[in-house]
Amino acid sequence: MKRPAAISASIVSAFTPTGRLRAAVNLGNPILANTDPATGMPVGVSVDLARAFAKTMGVELDLVVFDTAGKSVDAVKAEQADIGFFAIDPLRGEGIRFTAPYVLIEGAYLVKDASPLKRNAEVDVAGRRVVVGKGSAYDLYLTRELKAATIERAPSSPAVVDTFLAQNADVAAGVKQQLEADAARLGGLRLLPGRFMVIQQAMGTPTSRGEAAQAALAEFVEQMKASGFVAGALKRHGIQGAVVAPPTTTA
Repeated sequence: MKRPAAISASIVSAFTPTGRLRAAVNLGNPILANTDPATGMPVGVSVDLARAFAKTMGVELDLVVFDTAGKSVDAVKAEQADIGFFAIDPLRGEGIRFTAPYVLIEGAYLVKDASPLKRNAEVDVAGRRVVVGKGSAYDLYLTRELKAATIERAPSSPAVVDTFLAQNADVAAGVKQQLEADAARLGGLRLLPGRFMVIQQAMGTPTSRGEAAQAALAEFVEQMKASGFVAGALKRHGIQGAVVAPPTTTA
């Protein structure tokens, strides 16, 4: 892969204060990263992008693995990692410079088969209890948007449905594909039609790295979308339901 002209030696240095690129990887979003059962190593779309970015800059890569999005965000804000992979959210913008999205992911609601709920609009009612993964993009979004329902938080996004059942809550909210897999695994559950939000999944770097570093990372993301790299990674890892974000142009 040819190094983009924008990635000068000074920008490489900005991304690698330790001499290596440290990439925060969140295993709490199975669309983007998982653990390979054969090797125990993290794999997925975000891991592929991290490797490609390190290769583009000609540096070695260290994966810094977390089990929740919140921990991954905190690591980048604290400069314990140089880049990360996050859903864009206003709160996360404090301390992190984001690229445009590279993948769009749907957020959905899940209920028990016997639930009276039929539509997303019926969720935000006083007395309803909605379970989300603590610190996830869904948590941040629903904390702002839900006015009457009560939000309860599972330790992580993959634990949402088990927590929802253990606490006998009314609704589970999260990554549509994760909820579909849990419904198939457990039975007696169904997704409400449609989606309540679309997650814009982007790359990010600490604000302190500067505008030039952000611009270089943004250019890299656009190249990865335009070249088919992101689409190929989604296909290679068998990801269904997520789509490549449209190209972003700057004036």
